[in-house]
Formats: sequence, C-alpha cells, structure tokens
Amino acid sequence: MIRFNKHSLQRRLFRICALLLASSPATVPLSAKAASSGNDLPVTVTAEQITGRPDRQVNLDTDVVVVKGATTLQTDKAVYRIIQDEVDATGHIWMKRLGDNYTGDEGTINLESGAGYISHPTYLLKSNGGRGKAERVDFLSDEEAVINQGTYSTCEAPDPDWYLRGSSFDLDTAKDEGVMYSGVVYFKGVPILAAPVMSFPLSDQRVSGVLPPTIGTTSTGGLEVTVPYYFNIAPNRDLTLYPRMISKRGLQMGAEARYLGPNYAGQTNVEFIHDRMTQTERYSLSSVHTQALMPNLVFAWNVNKASDNDYPNDFAQSITASRQRLLTRDVSLTYTSTYWSTAARVSKYQLLQDVDNPISKPYDRVPQLTLTGSRLDVGGFDFNFNSEITRFKTDTAGLATGDRLYATPSMSYPIIRPGYYITPKVMLDATNYRLDTIAPGGQTNFTRVVPTVSVDSGLTFEREASLFGRSVTQTLEPRLFYVRTPYRDQNPNIYPVFDTGLADLNFASIFSENRFVGHDRISDANQITTGVVSRFIEESGLERLRLAAAQRFNFVDPKVLLYTTEKATTSKTDLLLSAGGQITRTLSVDNTIQYSESLAQLQRATYSARWQPAPKKVLNLTYRFDRTASYQALYTGSTTTPSSFALKQYEISGQWPLTNRWYGVGRINYSVPDKAIAEGLLGMEYKADCWVFRVAAQRIPTSTSKATTSFFVQLELNGFSKIGSNPLDALATVPGYQLINRPDVTPAF
Repeated sequence: MIRFNKHSLQRRLFRICALLLASSPATVPLSAKAASSGNDLPVTVTAEQITGRPDRQVNLDTDVVVVKGATTLQTDKAVYRIIQDEVDATGHIWMKRLGDNYTGDEGTINLESGAGYISHPTYLLKSNGGRGKAERVDFLSDEEAVINQGTYSTCEAPDPDWYLRGSSFDLDTAKDEGVMYSGVVYFKGVPILAAPVMSFPLSDQRVSGVLPPTIGTTSTGGLEVTVPYYFNIAPNRDLTLYPRMISKRGLQMGAEARYLGPNYAGQTNVEFIHDRMTQTERYSLSSVHTQALMPNLVFAWNVNKASDNDYPNDFAQSITASRQRLLTRDVSLTYTSTYWSTAARVSKYQLLQDVDNPISKPYDRVPQLTLTGSRLDVGGFDFNFNSEITRFKTDTAGLATGDRLYATPSMSYPIIRPGYYITPKVMLDATNYRLDTIAPGGQTNFTRVVPTVSVDSGLTFEREASLFGRSVTQTLEPRLFYVRTPYRDQNPNIYPVFDTGLADLNFASIFSENRFVGHDRISDANQITTGVVSRFIEESGLERLRLAAAQRFNFVDPKVLLYTTEKATTSKTDLLLSAGGQITRTLSVDNTIQYSESLAQLQRATYSARWQPAPKKVLNLTYRFDRTASYQALYTGSTTTPSSFALKQYEISGQWPLTNRWYGVGRINYSVPDKAIAEGLLGMEYKADCWVFRVAAQRIPTSTSKATTSFFVQLELNGFSKIGSNPLDALATVPGYQLINRPDVTPAF
C-alpha cells in the first residue's frame, strides 16, 4: 500500500510517479490495450490522499483530478482502475471532455472509449452553448451521449425563457445533431409545441429531421400551415419536403432539392395542389443547373413553368414570385477559350398574362448560336468580334418570324496616359434576315451593312480640397464621346423587331454608339456626348460626394425609327444630372435627374437619402417621379393628357429601436396619382437574450388590380429553430436592415 498526504512536495512527487507508472512494466496490460486502439495518451491523477495498488487500482480522496487527453475529471472521491482505464467518481463531479462541460453527483467514465454515465447531471455544449439538466446522461462514446428525462436550451439564465423537455435526447457531436423523443417545447413556462420526435442542430451545420412548422395567413389562401422535413443527404446535397395546408384551397405539396459538386450545381423547386376554389390541378416548377462537361465546356438549363396565369396572384409566396410574369425555359451549351467563346442556346418563354395590363410575349429563340472573340493590346490595338445566328418563332398572329444573322467586328486603339485618355474605334455591322413570310415589297431575304466610327476621350484633374471640414482630393473628369454612323434605310414595314427597343436614357447608355438595345435597328448618328464628373475622395478611398452631368447633342437628327408611329428625335437628349455619396458618417444620398430642355420640365427624378447613425438604426426616404410613359405617348403622337401617365411615388422605410428590446421595421410605397399605398410592410421585433419574436404584415401587388396581404408571426429560439411563418425575406427589403440577434455591423466611414 502507498499512501500520500497533502504536503505539496509529496503531491508533485506523486504526479511524477503516476507518469512513470503509466509506462512501467507493471502497467503493461493498460499500455497494450491502449496501443491496440490507438489511444496511448498518459493518464495524470492528483489528489490530497491516494491509496491502493499502482498496478491495478488506486483510491483517490479529496480534490481529485484525473486528466487524459481532452478529458478532465474533477470530483471529491474516485477509484481509478488502471487495467480497465476507468474511473468511478462520487461527490461533486465536474468533467470537461472535448470542450463540453458536465456536472453530477455520481458517475463512471472509461477514459479510453469515452463510455460511461453521470447521474443527476447538468451539461453545457461548446458548439452552440446548449445546456440543460437531466436524471442521467449515458456516454456511448466520446461523441455520442443519451440524456434521460432532461431539458435543453441555449439560454444562459438558470431559469431559461425557453427549453425543451423530453423523455430522452440523443446528442451526436460528430454529426452536430440532437434528437428529442416525446418532447415538448416550453416558452415562458407554457408548452407551445409537442412532437414524438424532433431533431435540432448542435451547431450551424445542417441536420436531417422534422423542422418546426410555419404558420401564416394570406388574403388569397387564408390560414397556411407548413410542416417541412429536411433531408441532409450529404454535405453537398439536401432535400426539403414541405406539405402546406391552405385553409381555402387545400393541401399543397412542395419540394426543394439542392446539390453541389466539383463540376456541377443546381436547385429544383416544385409545388402541386388540387385547388378547392378553382377545382383544378395547379402547379409550379423551377429548376436551374450548371455542369462542366469538360474543361471550358459548360452545359446549363433554367426551366420555369406555372400551371396558369393566376398562380402568382393566388400563391404570392410561392417559388413563382408574385411579380414574375415571364417564365424562362432556357438550355445552353457554352465553350470558352482564351480569346474566343461560342454558345448554343434554346430559349422559350411562358407569359403569365395580366388581363388588366396585357403585354406581348417575347420571341422564342430556337435556336440561338453565338460566337465572340477578343484580343487586346496587339501592337496597341484591341480587336473584338461578335456574331449571332438566331431562329425567331412566335405564336402571336401578325408578327414576322424567321432567321437573323449578324457579325460585328470592331477595332480600337486606346491611348491612355496620366491625366487623359483617347480611344478611337471603328466597327462594322453586317446583318442578314431570312423571313418566313413576305414583307411589304415582296422581300424575304435582305441585308444591312452599317459602319460606325467613334472616339471616346477624357481628362482627369485633381486638387486638394476640404469638404465638411474633412481633407479630401477633388477630381474633375470631363469626357467627350463622338459617334458617326451613316444612315441606312431600315423601314419598320420591312425590318422586323425581334428583340430590340429604345435604350433607357441613363449615364451608361448615353455613352454608347447605338441608341437602341438589340440588333434589329442600328441608329444613324452624327453626335457628340459631353459629360463631366467631380468626386470628393478621402485618403481611405471613401467617396464622400460625386457630382455628374451628361447630355448628347445631334449634329443631324437621327432618321432610323423603331416603329412607323415613332417620331424622330430632337437635336439633343434630355440633360442627366446626379449627386450622391457618403456625405457624413451617418448620412448618404443618391439623386438623379433627367430634365427635358425642349419641354422645360423634369422627365424623371429619383431622390433618396439614408440616415444610419448606428447599427440596427436606419431610415430611408425615396421620391420617384417618372414622366417617361407620358413622354413616350407624346413622342408617338398620342392625344392622351401627359400628366395622367406620370408616376409619383414616395417610399419611406427603416429599422429603429423603440425600446431597449423592441424594434420597429417598416416600408411604405405611396402612389400619389392613385392616392393609395402601392406596397406596404409593417413589422415589430423583440430581442431577448436567447430568443427573438417577430410579427409583420405585408401587402404585395400581384397584378395591376390585385394584391395579396400576408401576415407573419415568428418565434426564433436562438440555436434551436424558428417557429411560425418567415418574415425575414420581407424585412430584408428594407435597405440597411440588420438581424437584431446578430453582432452589430458598422460600416467603415
């Protein structure tokens, strides 16, 4: 028998002896057993008093500490059986293993396998702060444990606001998954959810299992209850099934599959319902996929379909978005090389028509073949080549169909020097049409060849300046862009319009060679575009203020028209003005104006400002004015009063703390001509230490005369799950919105 007292020198000597015993011939059975399992770490034991046989068993009393690898056990008394590598502990037990903490009053732990138990334990998990207490915890291994008659919560308080109580919990830290059996979720002492089996994550990793139900209401469907089941098939693929009971319409079945591989990725969503209100089968499908078949060769598809025109009206929160009226069905094959790329594509469309505001369906491209090439800095020259051959088809009566082939080579010579640049450029457009029907004049096959010469140039001046008391660098950047394109007859009665429209006037399109978007019209031009930009930039690179102006002047009015009803353009375009930037640490603005000098009035204007004094505090104000519709009506000879077309909208949005824990979130889009709210969102959030409560109402226009109102209620239990309907997508439409239970994000100003 060996006996040690609590003298400090003797305690240090015992630690040395214990390490020697672990490798001495007297402990060969222990060492051999450990080596066979790969667990050959030494065991260190300390105590105030130790008795026993060093080759078989030692009895530890008072301030007992047993350490092996990532496991540390502290207790009042213990018996360490050396051959079995097992500890029987009694008294006040505290154990830490792999970062998780446990306490109890009695237990047995096998230091080699990790198996054992602790009675009347409390526990704290390292991965997500999950904690609780139980009658007993059984350790099956270092990574698996079963908690019997226990609780679970992520709240730090001794009396948690929410917790799970179940007959047993299976915790698997290797899979980051917990499973509760015969469990109930309690919130503020009130049971709010019960389930025979419920899984939950032990970290941010995905785990399979039944997800908490979502409950919400909409004006078109009534009460909606969804109970999703999530399959974590593999780290790179998963599947979610979500049956949804809609009180007015019936049971809707939905599924979402996602996958990701080294050479492919994709996602597919599908929904189906037998609608009791319409007595029809209704469905929607959305699928995207991208796959590299070989180096530089990529195959992809994007397929969308809905059963009927009203699907987005009746299921505004479905995968067919409430405003998405044009559903694409696209399949492509693309090959990319160093200097060129080619693609083959088939594109069709499904138009979900709004009867109150019908639009035309785009042409199908069956197929579309493209070839593009680029070679830069060849003796100072840049060469580019674009070509396409497309078969255009449509079911709309009276519209032309046929083939279009074009090739557009171009060459430029950029001259870039400190403080200025000049880029002369020449390009040639050659286009051929082969129509299925005879155009006026008896033509079915005709060609158009149009050359274009342009010169883009600019200067950059800098000076030190001061803005609002801050030292900044002010720039002055004038720009001139000249374009010369001769006139070629493109009679709208002969040349079809497959994919072309008048380009929207903005700071990008005004510095382009062609005032049309698409390839059915090449505008004649003898014009110069002038622009100037002035920036106020801090040493950190932050742009405090940006002022810009641009306008295009025609030396000869363009003659090429898109349609026969269109009138020729004036000698100059509207004047574009903009001002924006991070004015102060808390205030940013962005303003754009389009002013018609010929009409002496604003055509379009957008004024917006954001005040964000601190994280989770933001207010946005936007005013939009658009007379474009009325201008186009006047432009095409309409006698309708222009002002009746003008769009005037105010949008106010923000997120703001109302008290220490309550936050308000809202967004209102008010239409002045209609004297009504076009869109609306109003929400409240409550942040507790370990949970968040959200309530929100949203009004979404789904067509010209229809709108859907949705009501959301959600309780998020941090580290566990979200219960109720999900308002986060709606709240995220507020610019600058931040989740209140996430760390503060402060922009660097």
